[in-house]
Amino acid sequence: MKTSNLLILLLLILLGLGGCSTYNGLVNKDEAVNQAWANVQSAYQRRADLIPNLVETVKGYAEHEKSTLREVVEARAKATAVTIDPSNLTPEKLRQFQEAQNNLSGALSRLLVTVERYPELKANQNFLELQSQLEGTENRIKVARDKFNETVRIYNQAVRRFPNNLFAGMFGFHRRTMFEAQPGAETAPKVDFSTH
Repeated sequence: MKTSNLLILLLLILLGLGGCSTYNGLVNKDEAVNQAWANVQSAYQRRADLIPNLVETVKGYAEHEKSTLREVVEARAKATAVTIDPSNLTPEKLRQFQEAQNNLSGALSRLLVTVERYPELKANQNFLELQSQLEGTENRIKVARDKFNETVRIYNQAVRRFPNNLFAGMFGFHRRTMFEAQPGAETAPKVDFSTH
């Protein structure tokens, strides 16, 4: 065998091994993104699971707050109806998911503000426990979203770096979308303690 043929064969073997290594590395990172997304969905599902108990507890004390309670139930239904396949996480789909979750967060906030008018409810042990679980769940959601964004960052870097980017496109690995702050998040909320 000629030396040039041997060099070409050696180069093809090295290229094949490099391609396999790159492919396997991208698969591992892709699966890490899928796992991180599953953790985000799990954290949001935990919140959705707490809401019926919270609504029932409040309903017992604040019967005439039906519109607020209905708003929470409807927002929960919409939020749990938005499901996304992590392998097809487009910016539009993630925005739709975030919007549904933000609507639910807003409805929950309005419900918790409503509760301030019911001192006996604020002292109810079931309500206090549910409120504490909800606060813990909101923290878990933030941690899961941050972990998801970090995992997506690592994946996106791997997909974009040379020579991985040559193989990534060939094997169908593309950049993934991260969670972004909701519009207006950069503006601090106005706090007003004046009495009306």
